[in-house]
Amino acid sequence: MSTLMRLLGRRLAALPFMLLGVTILVFLVLQVAPGDRATFVLGPEASEAAKAAWRHDHGLDQPLIVQFFAYLASLVTLNFGLTNPPEEPVGSKIASAFPITLELTFLGVLIAVILSLVLGILGALYRDKWPDQLIRVFSIAAIATPSFWLGILLIQWFALPPGSLFPVGGLAWADQYGFTGWLYSMALPALALGLPVAASLIRVVRTSMVEELDKDYVRTAVGNGVPYRTVVAKNVLRNALVTPVTVLGLRIGYLLGGAIVIEAIFDLKGMGQLIISGLSGKDTNLVAGGVITIAATFVLVNIIVDLLYLLINPRIRTV
Repeated sequence: MSTLMRLLGRRLAALPFMLLGVTILVFLVLQVAPGDRATFVLGPEASEAAKAAWRHDHGLDQPLIVQFFAYLASLVTLNFGLTNPPEEPVGSKIASAFPITLELTFLGVLIAVILSLVLGILGALYRDKWPDQLIRVFSIAAIATPSFWLGILLIQWFALPPGSLFPVGGLAWADQYGFTGWLYSMALPALALGLPVAASLIRVVRTSMVEELDKDYVRTAVGNGVPYRTVVAKNVLRNALVTPVTVLGLRIGYLLGGAIVIEAIFDLKGMGQLIISGLSGKDTNLVAGGVITIAATFVLVNIIVDLLYLLINPRIRTV
């Protein structure tokens, strides 16, 4: 069996245990969170008898361990339970919101990858010269800029009159103009989400490129007549991408978490809005379903990143 398949098998075998840990943590945190779900659903004027009956009907009067295993059994069949009244399947809510979060995260990753590769490579090729200095200042400033504040600035600069170049307030343009409208609607939130990640990756790409450019094989290849651009494109860049790919996998979690705030700022009906509405409404099933879905996505993405790491760096395939 190849190293790639062994790595995939190990990651998939560990996946249920990681998701179980996340489920336990989310379940316990929601149990100790302040507020009473029955009081929120029935209202503060409801009698204690009515609240007790509601808890009994929904299994909330059972011991905590019984509630957890009942919830775990439903998760095995991808049943996340029902929301607060009007009771609707949590799964259907997630199915409508999750694609928006994935789209936003994908565009954020795309922006981060393109900017970090272009500026990181330029910084390494022109190290300590004025392009490198400008890129360094830009990356430091972008790292220090929170995504939510950048999102507000982008709205003020590009989405408010008199120069309203981009829409805000959801995906209304996507329904009206198709893909072009969707791209315009997602451009500002994706930029606000991806720019801070791009800034941190620029430094990683530059450092990895500089380390590779200083190695002996580069000087040897150039001395033997191989064009410098060919060495950079075919050898240096591939070897230098190992560390940035690993760091990008860790940043995916930041992007998924940051999407929650960005969605609220730009009124995108994604997982962020879903989780926030669940928290404000003491809807534990909605919050748990949203958080577990995001956690599972993060774990799966990191499995993919591990496989990419193995494909980019053939030297570890024998490990």
